[in-house]
Amino acid sequence: MTTIAKGAKHVTIINVFKVEPANQQRLIDLLTKVADSSARTAQGFVSGGLHRSLDGTKVIMYAQWRTMEDYDAMRKDPARAAMVKEAHTFASPDPTAYEVVETFSPPA
Repeated sequence: MTTIAKGAKHVTIINVFKVEPANQQRLIDLLTKVADSSARTAQGFVSGGLHRSLDGTKVIMYAQWRTMEDYDAMRKDPARAAMVKEAHTFASPDPTAYEVVETFSPPA
């Protein structure tokens, strides 16, 4: 379950992919396949999600991992690497690791 909370002990990877609108769904399908075949069953995986921009030019993959080491180990999976290489032929990724420092909610 996705947990967005200050002080959470996991690592959040947010990867913003730039893509041509004609390839947005293709990228979503490929990233879903990567998640189903590699990430979801990897040690340390907590949760993840895909978001698409309404203008068709971006896809954001959001993933939470127990540790950075768990994330790095998953990235070495050869099956995953082949699919990601394909994605790089038509989309430009920009992955970055984050930690939650604050959250905001409407007043009670």
